[in-house]
Amino acid sequence: MNHRPFQISLAVLALTSALLFTSSASAQGDAAALFKSKCAACHGPDGTANTAVGKSMKIRDFHSPDVQKQTDTQLTDIISSGKGAMPSYKGKLTDDQIKQLVGYVRELAKK
Repeated sequence: MNHRPFQISLAVLALTSALLFTSSASAQGDAAALFKSKCAACHGPDGTANTAVGKSMKIRDFHSPDVQKQTDTQLTDIISSGKGAMPSYKGKLTDDQIKQLVGYVRELAKK
């Protein structure tokens, strides 16, 4: 009985899983770096808006139910078009970067 095809299949599966995990971890790291460079000055590094700008502009905490009940589409629109004093990032960030930021906002709320 030849187990070689089975061993190759397992190796391919393991490699694919490792690449997906690395890609996911990399995307999360990219989102964190992007958030830090574009958002943290106002929204705070933890999304609580506990910054001088956040307090003066009464920016909502990303952990709040009001923010978290918004759909991904709504958050995408806010990041893309801006809201109030928040600038628009349309044309400054790619659609994928904006999607990563929405995911990161969701992750911050879990912490």
